[in-house]
Amino acid sequence: MTKEGSISNLSNGDEDEKQPLRVTTESVSETASIRSKKGYSAISGLQDEFAGLSDQDAEILRQQVHVPSVAASFLRLFRYADKKDKIILAIGFGASILEGLMRPLMSVVFGVATQEFTDLPPGAMSSMFNGYSKSNMTYNETSGSWYYPYNATGNYTGEYGYEYEYFDNSLFVSNISRLALYLALIGLAVSILTFIKSYIFIDRAEILASRIREQYLAATLRQNIGYFDKLGSGEITTRIASDTVLVQDAMSEKVSYVISHSTTFLAATVVAYTQSPLLSSIIIGNVIMIILVSYFGSKAITKYAELSQEGYSVGGSLAEETISSVRNVQAFGIQDRMAQAYDKFLEISEKWSIRAGYAGGFQAGLTFLFAFSIDALAYWQGTRLLTEGRVDVAIMMTVIMTLFQGAFAFTIISPYLSNISTGLAASTKIFATIDRKSAIDSSSEEGKRLAEVKGDIELRNVRFIYPSRPNVTVLRDFSLKVPAGKTVALVGASGSGKSTIVGLIERFYNPLAGEVLLDGHNIFDLNTRWLRQKVALVSQEPSLFACSIFENICYGLIGTAYEKASVIEKRELVIEACKQANAWDFIQELPDGLETSVGERGFLMSGGQKQRIAIARAIVSNPRILLLDEATSALDTKSEGIVQDALDRASKNRTTIVIAHRLSTIKDADLIVVMRTGAILEQGTHEELIAKKGEYFGLVQAQSIEALKDVSSESEDSGDSEEVLDEKAGIELAKYSTLTKTRTGKSVSSAIFHKEEEAKKRSASILEVLTMLFRIGRGDLTAMLVGLYSGAITGLAFVGIGVLYGFALQYLQEYGTPDYYEELKRSLYPIAGFLFMHGAVLFITSTTGGCMFGYSSSRLVRRIRTLSFRHLLRQDIAYFDADEHSVGALTAGLANEAQSIEALGGETTNKLVEAMVIFVGGFIFCVIIGFKLGLVMFGTIPIILIIGGFRFKFLAEYIEQTKSGNEKSSTYACEATSAIRTVLSLTREEEIVERYRTNLESLIKANRMANFKSAFLDGFARGMQYFIMALGFWYGGLLVASGEYSLFQFFLIFVIVVFGSENTTTVFTFAPEMGKALNAGRSIKTLLESVPEIDSWSTEGEVIPEGEVNGEIEFRDVHFRYPTRPNVPVLRGLNLSVKKGQFVALVGSSGCGKSTTIGLIESFYRPQRGTVFLDGRDISTLNVAAYRSNIALVQQEPVLYAGSIKYNVSLGSPHPVSDEEIETVCKQANIHNFIMSLPDGYDTLCGTKGTLLSGGQKQRIAIARALIRKPKVLLLDEATSALDSESEKIVQAALDEAAKGRTTIAVAHRLSTIQNADVIYVFENGKILEAGTHQQLLANRGKYFDLVQLQALEN
Repeated sequence: MTKEGSISNLSNGDEDEKQPLRVTTESVSETASIRSKKGYSAISGLQDEFAGLSDQDAEILRQQVHVPSVAASFLRLFRYADKKDKIILAIGFGASILEGLMRPLMSVVFGVATQEFTDLPPGAMSSMFNGYSKSNMTYNETSGSWYYPYNATGNYTGEYGYEYEYFDNSLFVSNISRLALYLALIGLAVSILTFIKSYIFIDRAEILASRIREQYLAATLRQNIGYFDKLGSGEITTRIASDTVLVQDAMSEKVSYVISHSTTFLAATVVAYTQSPLLSSIIIGNVIMIILVSYFGSKAITKYAELSQEGYSVGGSLAEETISSVRNVQAFGIQDRMAQAYDKFLEISEKWSIRAGYAGGFQAGLTFLFAFSIDALAYWQGTRLLTEGRVDVAIMMTVIMTLFQGAFAFTIISPYLSNISTGLAASTKIFATIDRKSAIDSSSEEGKRLAEVKGDIELRNVRFIYPSRPNVTVLRDFSLKVPAGKTVALVGASGSGKSTIVGLIERFYNPLAGEVLLDGHNIFDLNTRWLRQKVALVSQEPSLFACSIFENICYGLIGTAYEKASVIEKRELVIEACKQANAWDFIQELPDGLETSVGERGFLMSGGQKQRIAIARAIVSNPRILLLDEATSALDTKSEGIVQDALDRASKNRTTIVIAHRLSTIKDADLIVVMRTGAILEQGTHEELIAKKGEYFGLVQAQSIEALKDVSSESEDSGDSEEVLDEKAGIELAKYSTLTKTRTGKSVSSAIFHKEEEAKKRSASILEVLTMLFRIGRGDLTAMLVGLYSGAITGLAFVGIGVLYGFALQYLQEYGTPDYYEELKRSLYPIAGFLFMHGAVLFITSTTGGCMFGYSSSRLVRRIRTLSFRHLLRQDIAYFDADEHSVGALTAGLANEAQSIEALGGETTNKLVEAMVIFVGGFIFCVIIGFKLGLVMFGTIPIILIIGGFRFKFLAEYIEQTKSGNEKSSTYACEATSAIRTVLSLTREEEIVERYRTNLESLIKANRMANFKSAFLDGFARGMQYFIMALGFWYGGLLVASGEYSLFQFFLIFVIVVFGSENTTTVFTFAPEMGKALNAGRSIKTLLESVPEIDSWSTEGEVIPEGEVNGEIEFRDVHFRYPTRPNVPVLRGLNLSVKKGQFVALVGSSGCGKSTTIGLIESFYRPQRGTVFLDGRDISTLNVAAYRSNIALVQQEPVLYAGSIKYNVSLGSPHPVSDEEIETVCKQANIHNFIMSLPDGYDTLCGTKGTLLSGGQKQRIAIARALIRKPKVLLLDEATSALDSESEKIVQAALDEAAKGRTTIAVAHRLSTIQNADVIYVFENGKILEAGTHQQLLANRGKYFDLVQLQALEN
């Protein structure tokens, strides 16, 4: 495409106050690059974008969007710990250190015990038999033979010259029993200390993480709007729902494990040095290498994990954007394209996640290499020192065991370090937001508060540029005075700067030059929060919160004298505001009245009802300044007239600024200002401007309704209470409470939801979840098998180490005297070589296993997220209507559930495989070598398995129980950030944070007992290791003392069992992660197996050949109730017919069923009774995807996606389209000239949800997207509501042209847009009240006649 103009020579009226920014990506990371390509620009690193501005201008804009980076820091995680927390954490820290000291203490006991065993003569018998030793034999140097005289103690001389001395083993058994008791006492101490440290760190981590969540939400809510122009609400949801969980894990019991194992490492080094400084100095080099490996490995993991999370956070924004507009997604059949865009971000996340896995694998492998090098060096050099008399066996074995315990501790903590590193990476973005100083901080106490507000507003020489669009000047030297108590209306073409003025008065942005004055005071000098409390705003797209109508309206009282008033006082104010906003009548019809819930984002209310509640919220506080930005755009004609009268009354004695496209709503304004391209063209009263016959006169003419002068102005009494059947009311309306269902059975949709609930009750088993995960990940079967094989080899290597230890101690016993030192060297040096070889093997297997599992788990996570996203978009609209399937909950689920599965990948899976092989292989080997001792010692390990299994089961069930609470808090935060402009204008920040804090505190209290039980089980399992060792020493000592077992057999079995119990216990420290993974797997399985009744994936159903679709639509006796609200009748026997090529309009009061009719034509729902036909075919028998390909939808609230304008328009076509086709439809939609005026033309980014474009421009792009589809049926649901009069006239002409040759069904409140319709159907109470052409209905003087009269303009 070629550009036809540049931004410097714009002269038309379509220059946008929200003109998109061209984002350069050369200087940013790969993730930021893809962000830019898709419309998600990196917030940081934007300096180049302001290069063309003056230093002062660039600095003002940069302050509003720049986020400084924050380095990862472990101590920063605990920044919100108070004095009490620090004391408790200090206790936990101390308990962790003491627990870590137990292992070196155990090694000392082991060293002493080893000395006892090696001092035992080979073949010694129990005390009930005579044991003999040649230890006291005498050598006759003269004869050169052994000679022993008779010994008076009862010893005798053998014929071969040996003197056999009686040996009593009772002392040996007593010593071993005492040492076994020491081990048991150590185990008891370990149990108690582990319980204390685990509970403290789990509990404090939850508390501190909740504070981080709270601080992050508070920090997010105090940011200026420019920050949100660059950030999707889905990214914020991902931070709160997913990243804070990772941060919590980084502060949880894993920290205590790292502390205790690190203590073991350091204490082991100290103990070793106290025993033998020389031997320890020889070995210490490897110890240092282990420390360096852990440091650099953790640093690499943190780096890659941070990049991975950055990649997904942007994908989370796209997911939130897509799910929140699921009706548009399904209408255009773009599920696959949105899934592919989502997968692009997952690809980046996967890339860095795999690298993090590789780093973890190499870290584990190198740790093993250096750990076993310690053993190899110790046996090699220790043997040399032993033979030189510098150490004895006890010292040598103590040094070997303590240093090995220390080194082994580091091999164990690698998964913990990976988790902590991942949490540190997640914390950087969170703390960057928390630490960011907002350019306009609503939480700041700085600034003046005027004692009295008159309401004089003045914009003086204002120059303004949006921070996210620095190459577009929106206002140039703009000046406007709004006298106190007067009503000033701003009209003009879309993008002329009207909404910008409202944003400046609300202080959403800072101007580059000039002043915005309130009563002569620059608002820059006023307290921001105080200022916003004096101003009430009603925006074009009203935002309600998921609570009752009463609570929603009470939010308007924040900052007033009535904020802390009694409920009775508030209720009186709310009722009066509802009456003024014409909302009281329909509210009274609800069984719960003001206590009726409006649903998430108000989805249980119709558009008109949401708007009226928003107006009531604005006027309930009797504000001095009222800003109405298209405040009545969503109202039907009758309601608009009544509400406008209320607003006119409310505007008296207060300053009111009105932005309106419907000129009938502002004709009584004190001053009307006509704007174009950020400048004032003309101003005056309605009569004055009409007399001028200038710009305003042309706008009025564009909204004139044909033959209005030919009909009488008389109308029926409009004072009767409005009958509104709320098509989106959450509960049954009282006036229809006597109605019964039109079908005896359940509706299809209700049955679907019942079936889904039943599926939820049937939780999948562990085997079913694992089977599902295997099927998803079988594409990486080779990697998984290599990982399993490597893990198995690693496990078997530990069994081999047991064999080497057994031989080593056997040799020490046999050749431990000076006469046999040479034999000892020849025996132990190969052991040292084999230990080093084991280290090399473990380096290969552990590295390979960690890398393969890291690779496969990262790939699995990507597949799970992609599949989950695709299956979410597959579900029918009824699925998304359910409370538990809110946008926040679904977005959080996408982030969390796959993340939970990933937590079991990499090093964790590697450890699990190792533990299983050690247990099974070791058990078999030990039973073969020594049946009794092997059976007794391994028989105790199942106790650890049972405890771990019980902990896992308990945590899995508990996590499932608390899931709804966690989703609720995430949804609440998502809702607040999605409606940030409304939140800021209402100054709800503190109230939102306080309520969020309350939710988090309730979760903490509910979790406390579960944390207690979890820590208790963890402590018991940890202590079991030492109880097993104590049992092994005692029983093994008896077997050795009795001569039944050799020292080789005993130590082989003992070492293998010790390794097995240690690994088994370590695996179950991940029980919380296992529990989360199981529940995540169950949720994923439920979603993937969910088949909607209206299935766009289905290949079933009739497909009408493209050339045979005529576009005739017919409703026959259609009755409909929403599946989630089965007691509320919406359509009650609707009959209407639309012939091929007809232009049909649907009009009527808000909530009468017009939009529901559009939804049924789109096949979003199925009627409970009656049939919808396309060309005489029941649409329920047609293939859903093929059927929808013949239909195009333009909604009242236009939906655009992050990406270029070209990309958004092309989404309308199921087939690839050329640039020429895109240009053609954009010309038809009157948007081409504006697009070509932009620096990047059709490649200009639209931003998240189209935030970089104004409402009118978004609407025209949405229309172009519908036209490029070349639909047989065109559905327009208030398609021109966001357009100014001039654009509306042009676009309407384009729509009239586009309607030729196709069936068009339009829902409209502006009757001027549908006066040329072939048939106009007037709805009331879910039925057709009257039908005919414009002229016929005017002649009838019925409901339609009244609606026309209400929109009359004085020309």
